Amino acid sequence: MIERKHYLDQLIAKKENGLIKVITGIRRCGKSYLLFNIYHEYLNSIGIDDGHIIELSLDDIENIRYRNPIELGKYIRSLLIDEDKTYYIFLDEIQKVKTVKNPYLDDDSETVSFVDVLLGLMKKKNADVYVTGSNSKMLSSDILTEFRGRGDEIRLHPLSYSEFYEAYKGDPRDAWQEYYTYGGMPYVSLLQDHNSKARYLTGLFENIYLSDILERHSIRSKAALDELLNVISSAIGSLTNPQKISDTFKSISGTEISSDTVARYLDYFTDAFMLYRAARFDIKGRRYIGSPYKYYFSDIGLRNARLNFRQTEENHIMENIIYNELILRGFSVDVGIVEYNYKDSEGRSKKSNLEVDFVITDGSRKYYIQSALTVADEAKRQQEIRPYSKISDSFKKIVIVKDNIIPWYDESGIMYIGIEKFLLDRSVLGV
Repeated sequence: MIERKHYLDQLIAKKENGLIKVITGIRRCGKSYLLFNIYHEYLNSIGIDDGHIIELSLDDIENIRYRNPIELGKYIRSLLIDEDKTYYIFLDEIQKVKTVKNPYLDDDSETVSFVDVLLGLMKKKNADVYVTGSNSKMLSSDILTEFRGRGDEIRLHPLSYSEFYEAYKGDPRDAWQEYYTYGGMPYVSLLQDHNSKARYLTGLFENIYLSDILERHSIRSKAALDELLNVISSAIGSLTNPQKISDTFKSISGTEISSDTVARYLDYFTDAFMLYRAARFDIKGRRYIGSPYKYYFSDIGLRNARLNFRQTEENHIMENIIYNELILRGFSVDVGIVEYNYKDSEGRSKKSNLEVDFVITDGSRKYYIQSALTVADEAKRQQEIRPYSKISDSFKKIVIVKDNIIPWYDESGIMYIGIEKFLLDRSVLGV
C-alpha cells in the first residue's frame, strides 16, 4: 500500500475541526482509497472502532436510495446513537446525491440538496464529515460557493515522483524513465507492460474525463474537445492563448472554433483538474501580465497517452513534472518574465524579455527555477542562467538538470541540482 503520507497528515491535522473535509482531484487519483483505506486504518490505529466510522459509497447500486438527500440525511442521523463519542462520516461520490423538491412546501423552487445534508451534519457535535466527489461535478469553485467557507478542501494529486519511487518494484535506475513516460496515476503503477498502461490511460480520457465534461456542460460535439486536447498536449511548456489555438484549428483542420469557445473549453479542463494554467509574472515590475499562459497536465502519463507516446521529449516533460511537484508542495507557481534594455548594432535603444521557467512563492519565500536537460556545455549553461543576471534581488536561484549530479553552486550563488534529487529531497527548498 502506498501510504500517501502528505495527504494523510493533512487529514489528521483537519480531524474534528468543525468543517466539512472535501477531497478533490482528478478522477482515479486515489481519493476514495485515501479515505476508505488509509485514513480508516489510521483511525483504527488511534482507537476509533469501526462502529464509529460510517462509510457510504454513493456510486454503489446498493445505496441508490441514499442519492435522495432526504433519505441520506435520515440514514446518517439514525446511526449517530452515541452522543458522547465522535462519528467519522465518509461519503464517497457525493455528487451522486440529486437535488429534490422540498416535500413539505408547495413552492417548486424550494429544493433540498446534498449541501443541505452536509451543513446539517456539520452542526452535529458528534459528527466529523468527509466527502469525495467526482472532479467534474464537485469542483473547488463549487465548494467555495456552496459551503461558503464551511468546507475545508484537500487537493489530491496523482503520485508524486517520491511516492512512485518508494513503491517502484523495478530497477531504481529505470524509475525516472518509467515515471516520465507513464506518470503517476496509482493504478498504472500496478500494471506491468506498455500496452496495459497505454490502454488504461487512453481509457481514462475516453470513458471518464471527456464523458464527464460533455455531460456536465451539455456539449454536443466531442471532436472539438479531442482536437483541443491534442493541441495542448503538443504545447506543454509553450506560451499560448485561445486566439492562437483558434487560429491553429483553422489552419490545420479548417475547423472554425471561436477563441471564446476555446477559452471556455480550457476552463473546463482546468476545473476538472486535468490541466493547470500558469500565468506570466513581470519580475521587475512585480505584476501579472496575463495572456498568453502556459498549460501543464496534472499527470504527464495522461499527456503522453493523448499523443500515443509519440512526443516524449524530456525537456518539456521535465518542466511539466517540476511544475506539478511545486504545486504539490504548496507553492504559488508563475512563469517569470524579465524585461531589460539594450542597444542594437546601430545604437538604438531596445527592450527585450527573458523567461524564467518558474517563479515560486510561499508567503515571504521566493525562488527562481530553470529547467534544463543539461548544462555540461558552458555556452548552454550561460544561456540558461542569462535571465538570472538581470534579476537583482537575493532570492535563491536554481537550475534543475536531467543529469544525476552532486548539487553545486557557481560563483554567482546559483544552485545546480539533478531532477531526481530535487524530486526526492524536499529539503532543497527548505520544505
